[in-house]
This record gives sequence, structure tokens and C-alpha cells, in this order.
Amino acid sequence: MIHAVRGTYDLLPGDIEIWHAVETRIRSVFHSYGFQEIRTPIFEATELFVRGVGEETDVVSKEMYTFVDRDGASLSLRPEGTASVVRAYIEHQLQNEARMMKLYYIGPMFRRERPQKGRYRQHVQAGAEVISSTDNPAIEAEVIEMLLFFFSEVGLKDLDLMVNSIGHPGCRAPFLQTLRKEIASRAERFCEDCRRRGETNPLRVFDCKVPSCQPVIAELPTITEHLCDDCKAHFEKFQSYLKARGVSYRVNFRLVRGFDYYLRTAFEITSSSLGAQNTVAGGGRYDGLFTDLGGQPACGFGFGMGMERLILSIPNPQALVADNAPEYFLAPLGDVAFEHAMLLARRLRGRGKRVYLDFDGRSLKSQMRLADKLKAKSVLIIGDEELKSGNLVMRDMATKEQRNVREEDLV
Repeated sequence: MIHAVRGTYDLLPGDIEIWHAVETRIRSVFHSYGFQEIRTPIFEATELFVRGVGEETDVVSKEMYTFVDRDGASLSLRPEGTASVVRAYIEHQLQNEARMMKLYYIGPMFRRERPQKGRYRQHVQAGAEVISSTDNPAIEAEVIEMLLFFFSEVGLKDLDLMVNSIGHPGCRAPFLQTLRKEIASRAERFCEDCRRRGETNPLRVFDCKVPSCQPVIAELPTITEHLCDDCKAHFEKFQSYLKARGVSYRVNFRLVRGFDYYLRTAFEITSSSLGAQNTVAGGGRYDGLFTDLGGQPACGFGFGMGMERLILSIPNPQALVADNAPEYFLAPLGDVAFEHAMLLARRLRGRGKRVYLDFDGRSLKSQMRLADKLKAKSVLIIGDEELKSGNLVMRDMATKEQRNVREEDLV
């Protein structure tokens, strides 16, 4: 027997309806804020993620699925969505008259990491990006407001919004020199990954999840303490916009995101209903990414959220699912009745009705059991007498009452 590859999974009937319901609400909420959907390829030139996400990040250095194409080009399955969206924005010159583009996506991402509950090697991510000519922090507050509104629509509770500013390259450079020295002075207390990051990309040390490193990380200086005046003013204005919207948050001075393109505002939203891997969404500002990828200067802010973790954290996901049970279950008795039922099913579906027709030639009793299992609203019994009279027997599956109905009245 061939099984699904480790770290992947099948979405089966019964679960897929929940996904459809959540995706429908994503589209509804995001459209109400003026976002449009974009779909990018699932594989891109490896260089896009090396230049965009960062060569020293765990995603690029350890987790990407990379392969050489027949023409010798290095390609990678996309590990995240922002770099692809920015690439498409630059390539297709999506600037518009409003000088703001609001885009969202829902699609599979690929990272070769240790599979665990809610975290898979192929996972689905939904995200949104605002690309504009201004770094107005009001954009950030509105995007977070939209995300929290969506979470309320699907019933998420007990959420914790954490925010921070990680500055820009100008004020980060002197801080990184200080941080390298502080990490080096504690090198023997850090894990091997932290020692490596301390030399190549010290800000990533704050991403470490190794328990023994946490007390040491707590001793390190934070970027928030070394922000320039512009970054401080930006962060304060951002917080004022959150307060004006009544959004509860807390500043986490050690919050950094795992990708190199982030600057200034960064945020994460966690759920207490999940375990150690409790982040349901995260994002931030990435103004420098456009020039890094060969485009004109622009400003960007966005987020990504893993659909698997999101659905795990919804208290009652079945309550979101639309009722798609058959409105009519056709129960023909005999070959002639079956041929008539096929035509009747077609006519009813043409009127927008959900119809189920059994093809196995079961007894009436067996068909009734199947209709009950499918949660059909009504069963239409079609036998020889019904064909002669034009009156069908309709059984209400909720009340178990039966009555005669004219076929023409149905269609």
C-alpha cells in the first residue's frame, strides 16, 4: 500500500466543508476591506527566496524544497507567500492610480520541517499584503483590525496580539554590532544554531525555541531600546491607531519575525487553545523587499496565517459549515421508475435543487436508510403507481410524514 508522504495529508469529505466555510469567510471579510485575490505559482526561482526571505534564515538554509530543473535552473517550492506576491507586483507593474494595491492569497506552501499537529511539510497559508507609496502606520492598524474581525467571524477567542518594532537598516546596524558582542560573550550557554546565528544573522537568535536558550536570550539587549527617532515615532503612531480602534495588544520587545525582509512594525497573534506552537497569524512591514528584488521603491505590510492551525483553534468549526445535504433523495422502484427518476433529477437540479439518486438498485428500506445517513430533507418514492398517476410520494425525513405531490408542482 502506498501512503501519503510524511508531513502531508488528505482532506476528506466531512473536513473539506470546514475549509470551504473558513475560506468563504476569508474572502468575504477581505473583500469588504478592498482586497483582491492573487494566485502565484507554487514554485519559483530559488534566488527569489534567497534574496527575499534571507539566506541565513532557517526557512532558506534548512527547510526549502529545492531542485535543479532540466535546463539547469534552480527552482524551489514556495515556503511563504510574500516574496512571490512582491515578485508578481514588480513583474506585472501592478501600480494603480490609487497608488495602493491590496492583495490576498490562499494556497499551499512547502517547508521540510518536523511534522507535528497543525504543522505540516505541505501546509496551506492565507495571507494579505498592502503595497503602497507610503509607510503610513494607519495601514498596519487597519490590516490587524481586519484580521481580528475575521477571527471573530469564525469564533476565535482568547487571542493575544503582540507587537514590536525591529527598526530599519539604519538604526539596526549599530545595534547588531552590540548584539553580536553580547551573544559572543555568552556563546557557551547558547545552542549550536544560536552560536551560528550570532555571527551571521544575530537578530534571528530571538527566534530560537530551544528552552535552555530562553534565559540567556532574556539577558540580551533589544532592538526596541535602540530605535532611531523616526522608527520610534512610527511605532508610537501605530500604537495610537490600535488604541483608537479599541484593539487590545501588548508590546513584546523580543518579538522578531523569521524572515530578513521585515523592518519596523512586526506582530504575532497567538491562541491559548493551541499548544506550544500557538501562533495563528503573524506579519509585519517589508518596505525594502521591493528594491531587493529589483523593483522600484515601495512600501509593504502584510501577514500570513496557517490554515491548519487556524481551524484547530476554532471552537466549533462545524457550526460554520453550510447545509449541503440533499433536498430530495429519489427512491425509484424498478427499472422503468429509475429511468424516469434520472430525468426528474435533471429537471430538479435545473431548478437549483440538491438531488441524490441511488444507482445500486437497492430495496426501498435500504434507500431510506441511505437517505437518512445522507441527512436528506425529503425522499421522493417513485413506483409503477406513481408513474401512472403523476403523483409522487414525498416523505419528510424530519417528521416521517408522507404525502402525495404532483411531479409538475415540484419542477
